[in-house]
Amino acid sequence: MATDNKEQPVEHFLDLIKKSRRGKFKIYIGMSAGVGKTYRMLQEAHALLKNGVDIQIGYIETHNRAETHALLAGIPVIARRKIFYKGKELEEMDLKAVLNRHPEVVIVDELAHSNIEGSKNAKRWQDVLDILEAGINVISAVNIQHLESLNQEIEEITGIAITERIPDKVLEMADEIVNIDLTADELITRLNEGKIYDKEKVARALKNFFQSEKILQLREIALKEVAHHLERKIDIEIPKQIKLRPEKFLACISSNAETSKIVIRKTARLASYYRSPWIVLYVQSSNESLDRIKLDKQRYLINNFKLATELGAEVLKVKSDEITQTIMKVAEEREITTICIGKPHLNLFQVILRTTIFNSLLKKIAATETDLVILS
Repeated sequence: MATDNKEQPVEHFLDLIKKSRRGKFKIYIGMSAGVGKTYRMLQEAHALLKNGVDIQIGYIETHNRAETHALLAGIPVIARRKIFYKGKELEEMDLKAVLNRHPEVVIVDELAHSNIEGSKNAKRWQDVLDILEAGINVISAVNIQHLESLNQEIEEITGIAITERIPDKVLEMADEIVNIDLTADELITRLNEGKIYDKEKVARALKNFFQSEKILQLREIALKEVAHHLERKIDIEIPKQIKLRPEKFLACISSNAETSKIVIRKTARLASYYRSPWIVLYVQSSNESLDRIKLDKQRYLINNFKLATELGAEVLKVKSDEITQTIMKVAEEREITTICIGKPHLNLFQVILRTTIFNSLLKKIAATETDLVILS
């Protein structure tokens, strides 16, 4: 057992060393063919060459698009491997040649491609992992419909089965994801101009895949996927102390029906304005347990919970006599930026008695840089 405890830090350190040696991975992603992923990769290759970076093309597929093909001029290419398969001579990326040449950066197009039988890896994304492990930086490209978790959803939208797929973990490994975004009109214009497929294929494409309503849905999916990647990257890489927290509201209510209703409605408006998630918190003290609270108050509470849910809030009910501590615990756990409370309806004696509780709340809020809004 003692040996295991000593070995664990060593293994952890070795993992850190491997990660530091691993190549950087950049993926251009798009909602469909023809948005310009390969074009942008080649543009970046020229910019890197001008800056003295040793960059090579491991594999590129221009699909005979004139503008894209013209960008190949001047970029060094690692020759493809020729393979005879079922009586035909086919070409694949030469993984061994890429590893032996060991450029600083390599471009590997068509990330979801299935390799010819007999290749070292079944999929090109697996080749890319080998290249990254060797310490070579990779720039690659893929369409959103090739992502495993989205495959079924996109097939329902387009009516086209996609057999070549990549697991979600490949995107999660990327150091940078760039979405190549076009409007539906721009993409259809490119198609009509013959910039995506040959002229004879355009009419068929317009009747099938390239329809505005389909493109809009695919565009939304692509934008969401890149946004999720960015959120994950922020959560992992940016320390909480310097991270810009997105607005998140916590509405604190009591059994006071009118005050609670005002707090819920006004917090809903704030959350709507900031387009932010919000939570309604009810801390049930022992004085408000079901055997002590009046039936009419119970009914008002249930109605307010229902109102909050209808307005889009998440409702939390917590049993505790430590109200301030409970509020702050929830605020910390749920990364709340603004706490909303109602204006207290208290006489002078009650204010004096509760001053210490309110001061305690203010001190804790100040320490966590959380805003407090008292709603009248």
